[in-house]
Amino acid sequence: MAVDHIIIGGGVVGLAVAQKLSQRFPTRSTYLIERHQRAGEETSSRNSEVIHAGIYYPQNSLKTQLCVRGRKLLYERCKTHNIDHKKTGKLVIGTSASQYAYLRKLHAHTQLPEVSVPTQLISADQALDYEPDLSKSVTAALYSPETGIIDSHGLMDSFEQDITDAESSELVYGTNVVRIDPYNIDNVSRKGEGDDRGYVVQMLTEGSDTTDALLARSVINCAGLNAHTMLNMVLPENEQRKIWYAKGNWFQYKGPGVENVSHLLYPCPEPSLAGLGTHLTLSLDGSVKFGPDVEHLPESDAIDYWKEHLKPSEKNLPKVIEAVQKYLPGVNPDGFSPDQAGLRVKRNQPSSNQFSDFEIVHDTENTPGMISCYGIESPGLTACMAIAEEIERRLTNDVWGAGRGNRVSEAGNSSLNDWA
Repeated sequence: MAVDHIIIGGGVVGLAVAQKLSQRFPTRSTYLIERHQRAGEETSSRNSEVIHAGIYYPQNSLKTQLCVRGRKLLYERCKTHNIDHKKTGKLVIGTSASQYAYLRKLHAHTQLPEVSVPTQLISADQALDYEPDLSKSVTAALYSPETGIIDSHGLMDSFEQDITDAESSELVYGTNVVRIDPYNIDNVSRKGEGDDRGYVVQMLTEGSDTTDALLARSVINCAGLNAHTMLNMVLPENEQRKIWYAKGNWFQYKGPGVENVSHLLYPCPEPSLAGLGTHLTLSLDGSVKFGPDVEHLPESDAIDYWKEHLKPSEKNLPKVIEAVQKYLPGVNPDGFSPDQAGLRVKRNQPSSNQFSDFEIVHDTENTPGMISCYGIESPGLTACMAIAEEIERRLTNDVWGAGRGNRVSEAGNSSLNDWA
């Protein structure tokens, strides 16, 4: 069987891509393959559910570009599809002279034309007016009005519904991609109809002893924590990719010291905890969580070895409480309890201290029609619809030209029998 698009991975990014392609190319066949029995079982279900404004990342990075664009698209979809969300705003809290200097630089960064995110540098008194539970040692804060929270499962449900309603699209759950082989990609032919280049994707469905295969004109790798595994199936040995994992633990909080909180609260980044610091996140039901901390997992080449690390850990809880009390001194250590743990992918070794940007791997010469979303971590939820736009743009240019055309299966293309 031949199809036009195969998306590997049913997290929020894969769903956004499948939804976008099903809308942009309504007559082309789009299949999303997910190994779990339902969508969003990994990173998409284990995060803060924050809609990020895009204030922290380098000005020319993909994270900035796709987060800023994605935020706008996400708020629009929430309104048009009645997805539960709230634009809470966020305060980044400074409690020292050096942190005040950091906030000034961060504010200046957000005003750059390449970033252009609304923020306001506010005084300690203004910060305390916004959030009376804050420490009196606060020196200043950066207010980000565009930050919010979202029901990520409601968002994924809306994507699933659009895909299901599309005439030529399918959601395939409980199915693992076990092999990808380029087919005829050395053949130089024009874009659009009649181009028979593609990929044979072999899959194993849960409960089955035999594999099935599809011939796909294009493969979009949105496998998240295992994106490197999918990508390495088509790369030569000397170009194989490696990825590192960082575990984050969240802690539920029930107790005093947060009664008046109405914004998300982020400290200035603490080097001892890495990341953006242990922040306060409000859930849509009003509950309070703190996190995530950062634990770098040991290196391993074993597939899915990270699964054994998904249980929340209290290893860093004393450091978390200490960091939180610097800006919310009224919290009681007894009110903290483990909530959930999630994993983030890193393209660079932890010891390198390098910024880990998103990467969209798209080699139009050697692997035309194969696009990998690689190193997609936070703010991946916020950026998902902008990532989908970028994938659609690349497919339009690299595979289909400007036209929408017919399905591969209707265009007389080669069959799996030719490959076998």
